[in-house]
Amino acid sequence: MKVLMLVQSPVAGDSRVLREAATLTAEGHSVHIVGRDVPDGFDPGEGVTVESVSRSRGMRPPGTPRGVGVAVRTSSGPWTTLRRAARWLLLPEHRERTERHWRDDAAKLLAGRPAPDVVHAHDYNTLALGAELAGRWHARLVYDSHELWFDRGLPGRPTPLARWRGRRTETRLAARARVVLTVSEGIAVRLRRRGLRDVRLLRNTFPLDGHEPPDLPATPAGLAYAGRIGPGRDLEAVAGAAAALAPLRTVVAGPADPGYRLDAPGVEVLPPMSLAEVDRLYQDVGVAVVTLTDTCLNHRLALPNKLFHAVRAGVPVVAANLPELHAVVLRYGLGRLYQPGDASSLATAVRAVAADYTEHVEAVRKARSELSWEHDSRVLADVYADLEAA
Repeated sequence: MKVLMLVQSPVAGDSRVLREAATLTAEGHSVHIVGRDVPDGFDPGEGVTVESVSRSRGMRPPGTPRGVGVAVRTSSGPWTTLRRAARWLLLPEHRERTERHWRDDAAKLLAGRPAPDVVHAHDYNTLALGAELAGRWHARLVYDSHELWFDRGLPGRPTPLARWRGRRTETRLAARARVVLTVSEGIAVRLRRRGLRDVRLLRNTFPLDGHEPPDLPATPAGLAYAGRIGPGRDLEAVAGAAAALAPLRTVVAGPADPGYRLDAPGVEVLPPMSLAEVDRLYQDVGVAVVTLTDTCLNHRLALPNKLFHAVRAGVPVVAANLPELHAVVLRYGLGRLYQPGDASSLATAVRAVAADYTEHVEAVRKARSELSWEHDSRVLADVYADLEAA
């Protein structure tokens, strides 16, 4: 079948979207992705084509630093306070405006194109366009909910009424989908409670590619976080635990949110890495940390891809003690849990993993085949087989 994927995230860095596209092309389908911020020359994989639609730059003031690890002087005073208050007040409308701008431009880009067989909408901010196009083209609609969208913790003023309306709109539009995919059983349960009939679990696991991880030393050399560097990731707890865990290394690697600084003593801050480079980082230090703040329902129900990347690399984890993470980590014996926001708890969990390191490594490697994309991709292949048969 011909599949059109819609996604507002930067495609080159969205491993879930690219894994799904690769799986579908391996099943004989063709995939065209309309995404955002696709770099020149980017190769999405054999059988996959991609186009980019830009969004507005955002509300970042000109000159705001993007780097990490450097102290930045910021102005203070009444005008600065006023600007911050205005930003806090206007952020929700700005987010909606930029997302709507992308949908409008994507619709113009696709006008007059041949109809696909399936429109695959990634996340709520593409769902309205996906439902509109699927109806116009008489195509099948798939809704891929990467998050519990209206239960995320977002900067800016609270918008309870808009969130309530958004959930109702999401449910109405998602009901048009033949299948709804999501990333954790906790989110799937809540979507089913809204009356969505066919909700299937497609976790953010990683392909093993037939490779066995290397043997690890009897004790870890440190811990590493690899992912977005910004608020909501509980990196303050990682920084706070670093001194207590010395001489163990504490490494943080990834792209930094504008203006976010992580310059704590004892923390090595590294730039973004490829998947293979993260594998090697995890294996070099020995423990992966999967951190999230306990600040919203979406975090409590999340299963971050960092967890499954650690499993792919064959290393134990220290993960935030949130319901979905709690269930998976303890079920498979992947490591230990810590209380979000508590640096002392995180340090204690790292020491506990180090004390039983060999046993945790064995448990992770025993779970690799079940917690892999080779296992979970069959869910996606079966979804599309059902659509084709229908």
